[in-house]
Amino acid sequence: MDNNIEKYLQNLRERLIYLTDIFAGKHGDSAALLEEKLTAFAVRVRSGNCEDVYAELSTVEDLVAYVERRLEKTLTPMDRVRVVRHPQRVCLRDILENVYDNFTEVGGQDEHSLDPSMLIARAIITRRRGKKTYMQSVMVIGQEKGHGAEYRNGGSVKPWGNAKALQYMSVAETEGIPIHAYIFTPGSYPIEDYPGAAQQIARNIYNMAGLRVPVVVVISEGGSGGAEAIGLADRRLMLSHGYYSVISPEGAAAIEGRLKNGERATPELIEHCAANLNILAEDNLKFGYIDRIVQEPPLGARPWHFDFFRSLRQEVIRATDEVVISTRKIPVLRGLALARHRSPESDIDNLYIRWGLSAAAKARLVRRRQQKFLRLSRQAARDRRPFVTKTATAFFDWISKPWVIVKYDFYHKHQRQISTLMEEINNEIDMLKYRLLAPWRKLSRRLPSRTDNKARELTALSSWKEDGRSHRWNYISPRYKIDRTLTCPNSESYGCLDLWGPDLFAEFAGVCSHCGYHFPMEPEWYVNNVFDAGSVFEFNSEIEAGNPLGFPGFSELVARAKEKTGAKSGCMTFEARIDNIKMVVAMLMGTFRGGSVGAAEGYKFVEAAARAAKKRYPFLAYVHGTAGIRIQEGTHGVIQMPRCTVAVRRYIEAGGLYMVLYDTNSFAGPVASFLGCSPYQFAVRSSNIGFAGPGVIKETTGMDIPPKYHRSYRALSRGHIQGIWDRRQIRANIKQALLTIGGRNLYYR
Repeated sequence: MDNNIEKYLQNLRERLIYLTDIFAGKHGDSAALLEEKLTAFAVRVRSGNCEDVYAELSTVEDLVAYVERRLEKTLTPMDRVRVVRHPQRVCLRDILENVYDNFTEVGGQDEHSLDPSMLIARAIITRRRGKKTYMQSVMVIGQEKGHGAEYRNGGSVKPWGNAKALQYMSVAETEGIPIHAYIFTPGSYPIEDYPGAAQQIARNIYNMAGLRVPVVVVISEGGSGGAEAIGLADRRLMLSHGYYSVISPEGAAAIEGRLKNGERATPELIEHCAANLNILAEDNLKFGYIDRIVQEPPLGARPWHFDFFRSLRQEVIRATDEVVISTRKIPVLRGLALARHRSPESDIDNLYIRWGLSAAAKARLVRRRQQKFLRLSRQAARDRRPFVTKTATAFFDWISKPWVIVKYDFYHKHQRQISTLMEEINNEIDMLKYRLLAPWRKLSRRLPSRTDNKARELTALSSWKEDGRSHRWNYISPRYKIDRTLTCPNSESYGCLDLWGPDLFAEFAGVCSHCGYHFPMEPEWYVNNVFDAGSVFEFNSEIEAGNPLGFPGFSELVARAKEKTGAKSGCMTFEARIDNIKMVVAMLMGTFRGGSVGAAEGYKFVEAAARAAKKRYPFLAYVHGTAGIRIQEGTHGVIQMPRCTVAVRRYIEAGGLYMVLYDTNSFAGPVASFLGCSPYQFAVRSSNIGFAGPGVIKETTGMDIPPKYHRSYRALSRGHIQGIWDRRQIRANIKQALLTIGGRNLYYR
């Protein structure tokens, strides 16, 4: 048999295997028909009975293409998940070789220098204007799955892989070249080795929010926090057969089915979750979480689809041009250039646009990127505030803005300058007096004198003063009525005696009197005992959690949580004081759906950060508990990771003091974004902090993690948090931190 014919046959067999795999046993009649035709053709070729081999081969190939086009219309969401996971799917190396004109991989290629799941390359795009040729450099960053390459770990990136990606994003920013990021990941590798999976993703998102170069992202498989680690961009494109989701369909099925101890979800439940999570490109375009869809061939792009690579090249160049053009100051010129580039007839390779930006254009670029993400998902939250209230709030913000600018940016700024000048003058006066009185001090030391009061104070014993609290709390947990003894979880290790309920949950504040283990307490305990009595003022309480995707059965679960807790969402935002130090607090409540974050919680968090910036108050995120992003809200939930991080970054850059305090259990998306990016993070003793729980780690990696793997002291050892606090000292520690970190003005600048 001719080698070319053999290659063609092999390609057709691979297409048949691919079709069978992605449909998982469905459409068996079509697969059987193709198998029969391929086998018959191969037999005729080998026996020499074909009159025109290439004509018959073309007929068989046309039949395969026809079946692919017909079955394309039957693809379900779960079928598309299997498409992006298949080893024949295009990978990042295929894109580098076919979309870019040249490239050099950088940053190492093995486990010891760079996680092989993260590929980084410096690439070149050649363009023309008339007869002149231009070479444009880009930094390409993305997850590399390979074609079934096991050592690449399926695109699940380890913390040091994301750290290396961030390093080369900074290199691109220094060199002033755009970043093209390609997302091919089911999610990040959930290990907490230094610097920690959650902490590193948070750093990536925070820094991407301020990158001063164009960033374009292409999504094939976008799984949760792994996607967000390189996903905050000016333009987000998505392949038509890709998916972008808060969690994999299998993970959602495990949660929905409440599976334990290695139980497997049924295929029907997995299909049900995939269909209801709204993970497809069309869904995300409708929600506004991507900007454009890149069309693929029937049943998805594979390495031999060269027309797809040409189309993808045009799309990524067009997106980069649009980002650059959008930074132009004159709207008319900007609009004309964008209209020309968006025309389908445009040959982008021959429409050269310089990608370098001026300092002013870079500032506009960052501002537009941040504003874009702050606007996302607002429509997915239920804002029950009356129209009059919203109008009055907006009007008050509008009229108070000039006053705030005058008060803080002019008056306080000059007041500090005057105070600094006066301090310097007083220092000079004190030094002059010291020198003038030097002869008198020498004379007075020679004269006899009695022991003064200062000497007595130094030699006398100090007197004990009560702090005035006497172990009384403004609020006592209702569990103090438990008229029985409870056993401390550490009793086997430390020999703790049993604790009587009324003592433990009242005077002891839920803390074991022997080993110091902290039993979980209600959110109300903190609100009433940490802050000044009567100082708590809640705002935006009318914004409530809902069911934006219409996920079956979820509306009833949310209604039950509202009835049980009396809250309308898992986030409570309020103003409060500690010893008259004013602050804004956003509290994630573990009692409301595990403290999971959805569109409503993200909305309230963003508004709280904006309120703290406007009033020049410190901003405290108190995490009573969070299980992560609310999976039933799909991408409405996962988009809160970059969105809230942008709000935090804007607050910090405006001069704000942002602190985070973790309690009970804090996991997943919030820790890997807007909580983990704080420069000042603390934890209550006995709390757990991490990227994924033990069950998820076992399911993802097959590893059994050691006991107390997520304990706060482990987070402290790798630098995730800066201190561990006793619950009874939270009030005093927050006050001390505010005064020492923030200073007299409780603001950096």
